Amino acid sequence: MPIRFMDQDDIEELGNAAFLRIEVDTVEPGFIGALLQINARGEPVEFTYSRVVTPEAFLWRAGDLERSALKKLCMSLMAACSAIPTVLLCRASEVPVELFEDAIHLTIPVCRILDDATTGDTTAFDWRWQRSTPSDASLEAQLVHELERRHLLLEPFERASQGLREVFGDRVHGAE
Repeated sequence: MPIRFMDQDDIEELGNAAFLRIEVDTVEPGFIGALLQINARGEPVEFTYSRVVTPEAFLWRAGDLERSALKKLCMSLMAACSAIPTVLLCRASEVPVELFEDAIHLTIPVCRILDDATTGDTTAFDWRWQRSTPSDASLEAQLVHELERRHLLLEPFERASQGLREVFGDRVHGAE
């Protein structure tokens, strides 16, 4: 007779968290990006990637070219997803707040990770909801809190970068 048990780690109902990573293309003017989806345990669920080449900037107003390129890149990544995440996480140092305020309206909450990218301190960070704050009882908030408990609010961004290096090689800053 089997021993009865209950999995204390049964958190599938929380869904997936999508981590958006955007980097400058080092070969052509433009950007490359990845959307890594993980479950609440940190296990990879889906990885999508894309790149966008920016045209010559002489006809563009300051800032418009980058905003347009980031919008196209993010829409491309989201259109390629087969799984719908519960929440999208992005680094404030990579994604301007206006992208998900003015350019793209998501039906899922966006959580901005505020880290000290300038000093490289990967332990000092904070996070904030963008647009609206889900209730603490919501799946979205529970998922982010579970990821934070497991120290998974920064590390998946590095995995997404590793995936970009694997796919794009020398186009990624820091690729060998």
